[in-house]
This record gives sequence, C-alpha cells and structure tokens, in this order.
Amino acid sequence: MLNPQDISELLSDLESDRIERTISTTNTDKFGQAICAFANDLPNHNLPGFLIIGADDKTGRINGSVKITDQLLQNLGGIKTDGKLQPQVSMTVEKVKLTDGDVAVVTVQPCPFTPVRYEGRIWIRNGPRKCIASESDEKRLLEKRASRMLTFDALPCLDASIDDIDVSAFKQIYLSKAFPEDLLKTDGRSTEQQMQALGFFNVKYNCPTYAGIVLFGTNPERFLPGAYVQYVKFEGITRSAKIRNEYKFSGNLVKILSQLDTFVDASITNRRPVPVSALREELRVDYPHWATRELLMNAICHRDYEGNGPVQFYQYDDRIEIMNPGGLYGKATPENFPYVNDYRNPVVAEGMKVLGFVNRYSRGVQSVQDELKNNGNGDADFKLHLGTAFLVIEYIYSNSKSEGKSEGKSEGKSEGKSIDERIIELLIENPHITYPQMIEKLKISQTYLYKHLRLLKENKKIERLGGRKNGEWIVNQ
Repeated sequence: MLNPQDISELLSDLESDRIERTISTTNTDKFGQAICAFANDLPNHNLPGFLIIGADDKTGRINGSVKITDQLLQNLGGIKTDGKLQPQVSMTVEKVKLTDGDVAVVTVQPCPFTPVRYEGRIWIRNGPRKCIASESDEKRLLEKRASRMLTFDALPCLDASIDDIDVSAFKQIYLSKAFPEDLLKTDGRSTEQQMQALGFFNVKYNCPTYAGIVLFGTNPERFLPGAYVQYVKFEGITRSAKIRNEYKFSGNLVKILSQLDTFVDASITNRRPVPVSALREELRVDYPHWATRELLMNAICHRDYEGNGPVQFYQYDDRIEIMNPGGLYGKATPENFPYVNDYRNPVVAEGMKVLGFVNRYSRGVQSVQDELKNNGNGDADFKLHLGTAFLVIEYIYSNSKSEGKSEGKSEGKSEGKSIDERIIELLIENPHITYPQMIEKLKISQTYLYKHLRLLKENKKIERLGGRKNGEWIVNQ
C-alpha cells in the first residue's frame, strides 16, 4: 500500500517514465494503454509503474474536483480481466487520501511475459509519454521474455532450504571438479553464493533451485516424487512375465549416477567368451557398458522432473527398455532427431557434464548406435511418438554368423543355415513345439531364442495362435 508521502513524491517527479497522471475518469482505453506500457517496461527498470488519476499531467498538482468513486475503482480493476490486456498483468488499485484531495493509484508490476498487448497493440513508454512499439521495440521485448523464462530446473524450490542440501557432496565432490584447486582456495564466498553462481541456489528466495535438489538434495523425492530410477528384471519378454529382480536407485544424482555406472558394468554388461573358431575365442558382452550407460544418463538428464513417474530401466530376456517422463523437448522433433538437440534441464545437464556423466556435444546417440552395431546388438530403437515419455530399446547381443553357430548346429540338413531359417524350419515341422523343446533342439540360449522369435514376429514371418502354452505356430511363407 502506498502512503501519502509516496504519492506526493511520485507527483512531483514530472520527467519519470514510470508515472502517468490524468484527471480523466472515463477514458478506459487511455488507462489500458498506460497499464500496458508499464507492464512491458521497455527500459527494463524492473520496478513498478504508476497510473495516478486525479492529478494534472503537466503540473503534478491534485485536482480536487475529481471524484474517486467505488465505481471508478471497479472500472480500473476490471481492465485487468476484461480481455483487452493480453497476457494478464499484475496490478493493484487503491484510493489514497491526500491533503489537497483524493487520487486513485494503479500500481503495475513489470510483466515477465512480454510483449503485453492492449487490443492487439503493444504500448511502451518513450520517456514521459507512451507510444506504440516499433518492430525493433517488439524484438527487444521478445528477447527480454526469453531471457526471463527459466527452465524448471532453474526455478527456486521454495519449500526447501540449505538444510535440504548435502553440502559436503557439493563442496568435496562437485566443486573440486568444477574449478581448479588454486581458484577454490581464494574463493571467500559462502556456500549459498557458490551454489547460486552455478545455478543451484537462489539467494533472493534463500532456497535451492530444483537442479540443486536433484543433484545434491538429501531427499530429492520429498520435493520431486519421481526423482529416482526404477530397475526391474523380468523372466521373459513382456511385462506380464515373472519379476526376477528389482531395485530402486534413489537419492541425489551425485550419489546414484556412480551407482548406476557400476551396476551397468557389473550386472548388465555380462562379459563372456564366445568361440569364433576351433582355436580362438572373443570376449563378448550382452550390452556394451558405455552405450547402455549413455542411454541411461541421457534419460536422467532429459527427463521431466515435474512429473511423478520415475525413469524406468527394465530388462527383459531379449532387450533393455529405458523410458523417461517427458517426450522430445524444444527444438528437437521426430523429424530432426537425433541431429538437433535441446535441453529441458540445462542446469542439471551442466552438472552431469562436470561430474563426467554426459558430454553435451550432441553426438551421444550416434556414438551409441556405432558401439551397439560393433558389438552385434544392432541399432537402438527410439520410440518418438509417445508424447509424454521417451522410450529407447536396446537389444541384446546376437550374431547369427558366430554365436548362432557356436551355440550348436542342427543335424544334417540344418547345418550352415541361419538361426532364423532353423527356427522357421522347426516350426513348420512341429507347430505345437514349446519353448523348452525349441531351446533343446536348436542348442541355443533362451535369451537368444526370444530375440529371434520377436524379430520374426515383427517382420510378419511367424505368428502364434491360441496362447503361449498350447498355441500353434503359423509360418507365413
């Protein structure tokens, strides 16, 4: 609320571009244009503007004959919501009693979503006068809007405080990676100031940003319920299969990123020797460590932290599925992916880069595809049509020329044939064959069989009628 002394000072400043005075009480369009201009705040004062009704524009003196009625105050307040101002602005209307008479004061806050229009026109202040914005003015307002539009991870987490941050993790693990040691020795700033410089704290509101909570929070799920990774291993190739193992990776990213890296290397990669000749073996892996790790880190980096769902890291007998909340973001579209990249969480992305888990060079997807093909997994399959989620499927290693033969050869007529040809031949001979019988006859692993059956089904070469246990295999020739 403004007091009489504040109003007197505003009235005496005849050259300010933050004040407009008028004795008119009925010119609603004039009021709306003035409010629009103050909300646009082209000079970027970041201070409110004032429309004062009941004072002379040239002298600043109070005109005691102007009556400040309730109807006038209601009309002024209605300008905000009558639809002519777009977008709506933040403003207050009040009546102030002065010695020489009463005035109505409209206080207009600068709008972060510029340009603001009144009846389709952009009004700005040009010194003490208002005018319609030029194209250059409009461009400046658009640029100002873009500079103020913070991504979600940069917003302050108002319910949190520095006590919700693992300060030791920030100081001992992150800072030493972000800055040289000699620079840190001379840095006399407080922890809050250091974090603010990196986008992890908001000094104005005295609280961490959401990026600070995600990276260093003592309990991120308290503020972001979906901020964890859910791992499930199924005994089969669908979600209806029995669950063999499950684990919840929870905590801040400084903690769980290294856990996930170790988990992928120790539990997912599955290194083993594969015979390539009578005298030589090669070391093969089900899933290349770096490629799988990169896909998982990308899911954590690009996910939508406003949602309540976790990153899903699901392992089946023939593939891995990694799904994160939030589809393609910003400039990235199904048409230009993966050549065009954009960041939903730029502060989190920079933090993960400092920690060494992403590179931000927009080349990760292509590098993943190259490593998967070199290992025999084939291309990862990116599902871009889900809208509210992003799914990538990584298929288990298979090489019909090497592993298919090394795991066993069929008798006589099947020798030298590909694994797909042998499967089709077996299904023609026995349409009611079970999975265990197929594994025994083909001398291959269950995982390897499931992968090839899935591919044959997708290519419409085979189908199954009547259910999994007693169904009949149909070969489409």
